[in-house]
Amino acid sequence: MDCYNPCNPYFGAPPKALIRSDIWFADGNIVLIADSAAFKVHHGQLERHSEVFRDLFSVPQPLDQNLVDGCPSVELHDRPSDLYHLLIALYDGIYFTKHTSADFGAISAVLRLSTKYFIEHLRERCVARLAIDWPTSLPDWDRRENDGIDQKGRYNPRDTLPHPILMLELAYELRLDAFLPSAFYDLSRYGPSKILAGTRGPPPIFSTDGEPEGQLVRLSDNHLCMTFLGREAAQMYVHTFLESALRDRPSINCTNAGKLSAVHCVESFYFIHLNVLRSVGGIACGRDADPLHTLLQAAEMLDRTDFSDGEKTCGLKMCSVCKTEFQDAVKKARLDVWELIPEWFGLRESYFAEDMS
Repeated sequence: MDCYNPCNPYFGAPPKALIRSDIWFADGNIVLIADSAAFKVHHGQLERHSEVFRDLFSVPQPLDQNLVDGCPSVELHDRPSDLYHLLIALYDGIYFTKHTSADFGAISAVLRLSTKYFIEHLRERCVARLAIDWPTSLPDWDRRENDGIDQKGRYNPRDTLPHPILMLELAYELRLDAFLPSAFYDLSRYGPSKILAGTRGPPPIFSTDGEPEGQLVRLSDNHLCMTFLGREAAQMYVHTFLESALRDRPSINCTNAGKLSAVHCVESFYFIHLNVLRSVGGIACGRDADPLHTLLQAAEMLDRTDFSDGEKTCGLKMCSVCKTEFQDAVKKARLDVWELIPEWFGLRESYFAEDMS
């Protein structure tokens, strides 16, 4: 709805028609304006949660200030969509509880403005939610990845998780350095062409926010290099693991050593080696350059019973000692990978070498 009076320009700016948002309380006593979007709210509600708003509203206004729908107005230099989500969060509570990828637009908006206006309880809620999607520990990462598998066993995390480029953009904007390693690692598992192509941001709520389908977001040249270098390091780690963990197998502790059955452990490790090589690129399971998953698959082969010996399905015929030693080697390697991720993506020295562009 147009609520602009053409005879009264706002704050000396050129006249423009205001878009009345659906946040428009009949008993509201102040109108917030972001670009051309207007929100009629209660200044007491905003002051209650933010000292910044309290100070802003305490500034004396000109006696001849223009009124919008009978209320004083304040122009904010925020994105209309961001302000919309912040007001919804303040009036209705945090409302992104279903856990879908579409939540990211609201989460990033509320986090951006709750940081700017010092609304700590909203900021904490947003950061806690991002920590679920972008873990800072290996057990939480494994939980995240498991949640991305649907009932048919397909890995499809994008129903619940946003594109990692969007998280990288937000992390660099708000200095959320703790989430950079998992976001870079997640992105590096995409094919190179998809990494280069970028992604679309959340669709705008108001036409003034930008492109109808959301703005195209791409990595800067520096962050592209960081992603590709990290991807190469991840793939190289699997090669190194094969050389170190499988080169001297079976070990001297193998209970089949010196027996005819020793061939079972030898063949089992050879089979694991071949299958790890096949999965290095993630072709078989849809995950590219993912050593954490590749190593997990290697360990899971020890307990699988769906292999074929040419006549029937069976498991690997490996002795218990070789199994235990290999499981320990995989567990250690996965912990090493998690600790190495910041180094692979050049995050050790500084997480903020360059802003997203």
